[in-house]
Amino acid sequence: MQLRIEESIIHQFYQNDGQVGLRLAPSALNEDEQLHDLLVELTDVYTSKPAKGYASFLTETDEGDASPFPEQLKSWYDKELDFVEFSQQSAKLLLEQLQSYNLLEAGFLLITRYQHLSSEYLLVCFLPVKEGVTISPDLAVDRSSQLDISKVQLAARIDLTEWRTAPDAERYISFIKGRAGRKVSDFFLDFLGCTERVNTKEQTQQLVDTVQEYAKQSGLEAEQRQALNKTAYEYCDEQWKQGDSVKIKDLSEQFAEQYPSDNSFEMFSKEFAEQREKEIADDFPADKSTLRKLVKFQGQGGGVSVGFDHTVLGERVHYDPATDTLTINGTPPNLRDQLRRYFGIDS
Repeated sequence: MQLRIEESIIHQFYQNDGQVGLRLAPSALNEDEQLHDLLVELTDVYTSKPAKGYASFLTETDEGDASPFPEQLKSWYDKELDFVEFSQQSAKLLLEQLQSYNLLEAGFLLITRYQHLSSEYLLVCFLPVKEGVTISPDLAVDRSSQLDISKVQLAARIDLTEWRTAPDAERYISFIKGRAGRKVSDFFLDFLGCTERVNTKEQTQQLVDTVQEYAKQSGLEAEQRQALNKTAYEYCDEQWKQGDSVKIKDLSEQFAEQYPSDNSFEMFSKEFAEQREKEIADDFPADKSTLRKLVKFQGQGGGVSVGFDHTVLGERVHYDPATDTLTINGTPPNLRDQLRRYFGIDS
């Protein structure tokens, strides 16, 4: 990723006798190769996280307690605060939130301002640490603490360009929606003073339902429906990888090239949404896990987990709705080997 670092700083949070302490950095980091590599790795990890939420700062009409962070951000952006002072105020605010939620988190708060393409961003990220071992210069084994970048769960990226040019926009803040629990996610949003505006899972599920219904009502054969689903998946997946939104108009144009129809997908999506009384946006960020439903059947329950591609339904996999029976012809090699070993059958 090509990015230009403008300013960066790191503050430390540590545990001491069951309390969280804060050690403030007195100055910003010098830009060097190590810092650049860290931020490139961090932004790559952030971008690759499959589940993200999209938010904007609270307004007077929103419920919830306002956080000082948006005003601090504005003061810094308007050059009323310098970067170091702004970051220190943010760190102190985060400490208050950690104490308020009774969370004992040790790690580092990274705040960095950078440019990518034509946009300017502020990345606010809590970096967890992990204990490891290292070999000292005298060849002894020592314990060491390392940043655990792959386990980052508390991170948000503010599109400063969009925030200043379109303050009424609803998704100039993106954040990781991980498995750390609702309490942790809520605490980080409270710290930033923002609220989630776009439900990406719901919007993506609406898209999946619309694509499948469009293929059905267009009178396409099974293979053609699968091809249409694949086209939708590949387009949406590429948009997700690039960090771009899914645009109904662009997808409609791709469908029209593949299977020309009097009723465009763009028009159908609006009609279908009205019928279901579920609005679908003209463009929205996709949810990676929900997208897979376009090309894969999967489910679990009662001790059974099953997943297979749409293309094998009716060939290797058969479903009888009358008896609710799924028949699989030819099991995957690793599953077959496990079963044969379990029953004592020679390979």
